[in-house]
Formats: sequence, C-alpha cells, structure tokens
Amino acid sequence: MKKNLFSFIFAIVVNMGISQTLYDINTIQTIEINFTQTNWDYMLDTATAGYESDIMANWVKINGVQYDSVGVRYKGNSTYNANQVKNPFHITLDAFKNQDYQGYTDIKLSNVAKDPSFVREVMSYKILRKYMHAPLSNYANVSVNGSLIGLYVNSESVSKSFVNNHFYSNDNAFFKCNPPAGAGPGSTAKPNLVNLGTDSTSYYDAYEMKSDYGWADLIALTDSIANNINNVEKILDVDRALWMIAFDNVLVNLDSYIGGFAQNYYLYKDNNGRFNSVVWDLNESFGTFSQTGTLNLTSTISKQQMTHLLHVNDAAWPLIKQLLAVPKYKRMYIAHMRTLLSENFANGSYYTDAQVLQTLISASVSADVNKFFTFSQFTSNLTTDVASGMSSAPGLTNLMNARNTWLNTQTEFTASYPSISNILASNTSPAINSTVTITATVTNTNTTGVYLGYRYSIEAAFKRIQMYDDGVHNDGSAGDNVYGVDVPVNASYMHYYIYAENNNAGLFSPERAEFEYYSLFATIPMINAGEVAINELLASNSFFGADQDGEHDDWIELYNNTSNYISLKNAYLSDVSLTPLKWMFPDNATIAPNSYLIVWADSDTTQAGLHANFKLSATGEQVVLSYANGTIIDNVTFGVQATDVSYQRCPNGIGSFTATTPTYNSVNCVVGIDEQEQANAVRLYPNPCVTSLHIFSDEQFSYVEVFDIISKRIAFYNAKTNSLTIDVSNYSNGIYFIKIDGKTVRKIIVEH
Repeated sequence: MKKNLFSFIFAIVVNMGISQTLYDINTIQTIEINFTQTNWDYMLDTATAGYESDIMANWVKINGVQYDSVGVRYKGNSTYNANQVKNPFHITLDAFKNQDYQGYTDIKLSNVAKDPSFVREVMSYKILRKYMHAPLSNYANVSVNGSLIGLYVNSESVSKSFVNNHFYSNDNAFFKCNPPAGAGPGSTAKPNLVNLGTDSTSYYDAYEMKSDYGWADLIALTDSIANNINNVEKILDVDRALWMIAFDNVLVNLDSYIGGFAQNYYLYKDNNGRFNSVVWDLNESFGTFSQTGTLNLTSTISKQQMTHLLHVNDAAWPLIKQLLAVPKYKRMYIAHMRTLLSENFANGSYYTDAQVLQTLISASVSADVNKFFTFSQFTSNLTTDVASGMSSAPGLTNLMNARNTWLNTQTEFTASYPSISNILASNTSPAINSTVTITATVTNTNTTGVYLGYRYSIEAAFKRIQMYDDGVHNDGSAGDNVYGVDVPVNASYMHYYIYAENNNAGLFSPERAEFEYYSLFATIPMINAGEVAINELLASNSFFGADQDGEHDDWIELYNNTSNYISLKNAYLSDVSLTPLKWMFPDNATIAPNSYLIVWADSDTTQAGLHANFKLSATGEQVVLSYANGTIIDNVTFGVQATDVSYQRCPNGIGSFTATTPTYNSVNCVVGIDEQEQANAVRLYPNPCVTSLHIFSDEQFSYVEVFDIISKRIAFYNAKTNSLTIDVSNYSNGIYFIKIDGKTVRKIIVEH
C-alpha cells in the first residue's frame, strides 16, 4: 500500500530543477502593462460598460518576458469601480495573437478591495487545494505605463486549459456559475441548481456556458438533484460537491454557493459523465461577506456560530437540501468538515501560513499607495476585526479560533465516529488481472457500514463496494473487526480508500479522500532508465512533420537506444510535472530497435495514431515519460521555443539537448559529411555547398524538394534513384532544407 500525497509528483519537480512558475506561492510576480493610448483607463472603463471587450495593450511583460498585442480589460463586479485607480484586471495573452506564458493565456488579477489582511484569497485556495481541484494563487506587483498600480492577487483562471489538466478533457459541458450580468442587491437570477424546467432559456440569466453545448446536461443535473438524488452520483461528483459546501461553511465563505447569491463556482462534465464543481473567487472568504440569503450575519459572533447545516431545509439551495437529506452524504459532509477543522484550524496552521504570507508581501503592501486599507489595518487584521465598506472583515484568529471551538461542540461533531487502522493488501505487487484482498481493522461501525472505494485510472470515477467481517471474504474470523473484500487488479495501478460509518458519524481513510487515496501498483515489465529517451520535441511546428491528416502539429520523438523491441504499455506521457499520468500509451504501442516513435501533442485523441491529450507550449514547460508508480523513464524541461526550431538530444538518444533544425523521425545533429555518414541512410555532400549538392541514400527515393528558410518550396525533382545531384549555383547564400519523399529533412548551407 502506498498513500498518494502526490509526493512522487513533487519529487519530479524537485529533481527536474524547475524554475519558479507564474503561480509559485513563495514568489511575487512582476506584471507590466503598456498602452500607447494615454487615456487607457477611460478606454477600459468604457469597454467594461460595454460587456468587457478587450482593449489591445501595446505590450505586457510577465517577469520580464514581453508579449505584444495583448488583450486587457477590467473585471469584477463589486470590486470594480470606474472612480478608483486600482481595478481588477483580466489579461488575455492570446486575444489577438497565439501566445502564452508557461502554458497560461488568461491572467486574472484581483485588487484586494475587500480584504485588509491581503491573505484571504491566496490562503483559502491553498487550503482548498488539499481537498479538491482548485486554482493556484499568489501575488503580483502590477504597473501600467511605468506607474505602479499596486499589489494584486494573481489566481489561475478556471479555463479549458485548467479542466484539461485536472479532468483530462476540455470539450464537454462547462459552466461558470455566475449570472452573466453580475449579482447584486435585488438579483433574482441565481445559479443555485434549482430545476427550472426543460427550456434552456430559463437558465441563461444565471449561468454562463463556457463550452459549445451543454444546456441539456445542466438541466439533467438539476432534474437529478431535484427528483433522483439516490442516483445523482451518475451525473455529479458528489464527494467533490460535499467538499465544496464543507469548505465554504467552515471558512464562512458566503460569496459562494452557500451564500445569498449561490454563485462563484464552476461545473465541468468529465468523460465519466459527471459534473465536477470547482470553487472560484475567494476574496471574501473568512467572513467578509455576510449575506446567507436567509439572514445577514452582521456580527463576528454570528459568523463564528454560523450553523454547519445552513440551508439544510431551503429549497432554494437544492444541492445542500437534497444531498444532506441522504444520511450517508450528511455523515460524509460532517467528516469532511472535521478534517478541515483538524488539519487547518485546531492546530493553528492557518495562522502560521497567514503570517508567512504577510511577511512575504509586507514591503509590496507598504509600497501600494492605491490599496483600500492602511498598512496598520493590514497587519492587525490577522487577529482584529477591521471595518470593510458596509460590513467588516473579521480578524482571522478572532473568527476561526472561536468557530473551530463552536463547531466542535455541536452534536454531529461530538458523535463517536469509527476508527480505521491496519489497512493491508494481500499482495503489494500483484500481477495484472489477478485478485487482491483489501482488509482493514474497523471499530465502532455498523456491520454493513464499511466500504472500499476504488478505481483503475486517475481519470475514472471511484466505485464504492461493501467490505465484510463475516469470515468468508479473506477477513479472518467473523466478528473480529477485520473487514475485507476481494477486488480484481485490471490495470497497472489501483487507487482506493476506506469509508466507515455508524448511525451518527462517518470517517474516511485517508481523511482527504476522495482527493487523496492509497495506491497499489501491479507488477509490470518496465522500461529501464536510458533504454527509451525523449529524443526531440517541436513545440511550434509549421513545416517539419505532418500527421496522417496532413496537420503540422506539435510532436515528441522517442528513441529506442536498445537493439530490442520495447513495449510502451502502461507508460504515460505528460507536459505537466504535477499531473504525470496525463496520457497513457495504448497497450499495443511499441518502439522498434534503434528506432523512433512520434507522439503528436495536439490534444486530439479522436484521430488515429498516437495523439496525446495535450499540446506543447512554445513558451516552455516539461515533458515527462513515466509509470504510475512514480518511476521516471525520462524527462526534459525546455524554455522558449522558436517556430520550426526543435529541442533535440545531440548525440542522438543519449546526449544533451540543443535547439536546432528539426530532424523529424531521423537521427539528430547531422550537419556535415561525417555525421551524415553516421546516419547510414541519407548523406549530403558537400555541406556547405558552392555550386552543386550530391544526395546519396541507402534506399531508393522517389522525389526531392528544396525549401528556403521561410518554408517556400523553390525546387522539385522526380528521381527514382539512390543518388541525385542538384545545381545550387543560382541559389543565394543562406540556409535551405532538403526534403526527401516528404519525410526526411536535412539542412544545407549554400556559400558561394
């Protein structure tokens, strides 16, 4: 058994020496915006009034990397005001040109208008990421036309790229659960998942569809919540929904689904047909927002003692009312709340984290002349309430220490819950298609109240089956508190967790399940380090290599350094080190001895052949070839890539990486006659050439094309032969490319 805390993933990051990223929580980013127009603020205000159309900035620099022709607009609802200097920004790098920063195209910058402490949003996301998929978040100093506007919170956009990284697809139903026109006093359109009938237009004012289709899917979800809650797990990730409402309640995050406007979350339907909830916009977490929708919490004590069963009987919040009406779901919900309290608030770790964040940003907050609170209020709000508009921002410790104490005195929290220990697998390295027994010692539970949740893929939904203490499930003796169940191992790995309950309370092991789980890895033939290498990659391809449909997609070339056929079964390829199990090779994928294998990084798995579910970023990222148990076959980190310039090993298969002319599906770093001879396939002589170029091949070729440096074809030769001489005497000095039979490419240099 292995407890999956993503530890091996983080080890990859450390071992690869990855530089700090756009959302590194320990680094303040620097974002500079430049407009040619002096009235840029007026233009942004006008665009905001006209439904947030983008204004083109002359350039935007992110940590010194400059991007031209970038879309910029103001964002926000209650935090935007045309009369203030420091407004929230939405920067869209690819609004006018195809460009990104470390794979990110949308930069969302909050102006911290509601939070004297400056830590609510960043710390809330940090806590949330322990329990469910959630955006990354940190800080950025933002300036416009050379003038510092102030310190902003920089939070990852919940975009198609986000859902692709977390849910392994991006073309299914996808909704931002906020009224498109904004929420405010008197709002009647609420994305509260109330079933409004089968007419999709009834939902338009409350939800913003981010996909090409999906209204029927959303309506089906609301119908299932209202009328078929016992089968809702087929269409909703219930565990993730329970974590969301538990998080919102514990942290008194009322500008959320559980609050007056029932908003600020996303729904994405994964390939299992289930909607996944993603929390968004945490700037008013920790009690700054006071409207529950049924009453206003006007004092800090009312927020400290906000009921954990808020809206349990309110039809306007069906996700809460209907889910918590199911006893098992209610016990799971309370178990998640207990975990949130014990791991973050009972031990005081949240306060330590808040102090660390304030130390990091203190100088930037002091330099922010446009901030909405004084520096004294910034430092005091960790402990002391600060007035914030028409409400107040409770001191974090004043709110949460008392809330932790109060919740833990409530009946559901004082109930005696089960204990789970001695979780064992009968075989820790089972063969694929064998059966293992999972056992656990469980006390203080019902005889029918112990379950195993398991799955065979990180993309799959967990299945939950009962475990038994009857002496006939390899569980020892009947009634000995050892519960067991047999499960087949049908893949290279299995994720699992235990859930136990009695009539009053439930418990997960690990407690962060289903987001965290135990892992069991099957015994499989594995590729040894060095046998297969990431040999070359092209992150911006307009010419070198086309797939079976003639598309010049990004590609990754693997090379077999051995003289044997090697199977890639059970191996994974990814462009994100934190999610290395992103794309699994088909079972029949092999690579021939001393040969190449191309994987198209085009995020189009519907095409025939090897097409990964991700694209490469020309601004730089990683490529990881690994197994589910954390074994790394090979990995490479690359920086900014120019179009049609590849990153390849030199010498082939074993050397260090260098940027040069792509050698798609052929030997790397071939530039002169000696190296050409080593290729043992196509040889060019002389190179550089003056008047003529001789082409020799071990095999007959049919035609030869010559392209100039901008990929314009300047010559074509029909030649069913092994050798050909080309007259280059009329060519201008420079670099050209020889393409043989539409696939083998060589660079030549003409020097008269």
